[in-house]
Amino acid sequence: MEIYSNGSTLRLVGDFDVRSTGAVRDAIYDTFAQQGDVVVDLSEVRTVDVTALRVLAVATHHASRRGEHLRLRGCGPSVRRMLHLSRLARIVEVERVAASA
Repeated sequence: MEIYSNGSTLRLVGDFDVRSTGAVRDAIYDTFAQQGDVVVDLSEVRTVDVTALRVLAVATHHASRRGEHLRLRGCGPSVRRMLHLSRLARIVEVERVAASA
């Protein structure tokens, strides 16, 4: 897992699973401390597991308690499927993509 930071946006590349949750969690909370709201771009994430999604759900809860937001961007089909299967889709905020005409 590679993590790239650009202001309030974190771009994750690779497999987001139990092995990478610590690094992603640290990057999210560091960004909260510096920027406030955080966008996590998952468009280049190949696979995701429930442990990784729970990190995002806990960070979302943390943000909302502080009046901040964590938003997911670029959720591909596999990420969306895991969000729904784990029922975490109700908790995390996913950016809507405008439908192309």
